[in-house]
Amino acid sequence: MTSVTPLRRPQPVEPPALHARAMDNLAFIRDTMEAAGSFTAVSGWGMVAVGVLATAAAVLAMLEPSVQRSLLIWLIAAAIAPVVNLWAIVRKARAAKMPLLSGPARKFVLSFSPPMIVGALITVFLYRAGFTSAIPAMWLLLYGTAVVAGGAFSVRIVPIMGFCFMVIGTVALFSPASWNDALMGIAFGGLHIAFGVPIARRHGG
Repeated sequence: MTSVTPLRRPQPVEPPALHARAMDNLAFIRDTMEAAGSFTAVSGWGMVAVGVLATAAAVLAMLEPSVQRSLLIWLIAAAIAPVVNLWAIVRKARAAKMPLLSGPARKFVLSFSPPMIVGALITVFLYRAGFTSAIPAMWLLLYGTAVVAGGAFSVRIVPIMGFCFMVIGTVALFSPASWNDALMGIAFGGLHIAFGVPIARRHGG
């Protein structure tokens, strides 16, 4: 008895495992490209430490009846905070073997620095002119601007934090001067902690 040979042979079905591996490879390539184009050494735990420092400064400043001394407390905290944050960033970058002088890192610094320099200059001007009550709102607005600008080259949650700073800065701009210390505590303390924890958990420290 002879067998019948079909005129068209059935096409081989692609193994599901091959398709799954291809999708995994595409996802890996996409994640690698995103990481290469962003500054991922931002330290969430460093932000939390800065938030705790700012919260303590806010409490001390609210207990201080003198506006000048209250401002001095914030200036001391503002001098310590970058040191703490930079140490945390360097520590995270070394642990992850990430170069700190990469393209995204340079873009982050170049975008973040100008608003901070402008803020320092305007602080001197406002203090000498006697407009000390306007300094906190200016700090919040320009710091938020710096975070939004620098955050464009960092993880996605960073610019959102900067926008929140700008919102609180706007509130401070049109609020009584007696609210300044509390608003800065909410922003520099609360926002750094609230955003620092998820950054630390999702991005390795």
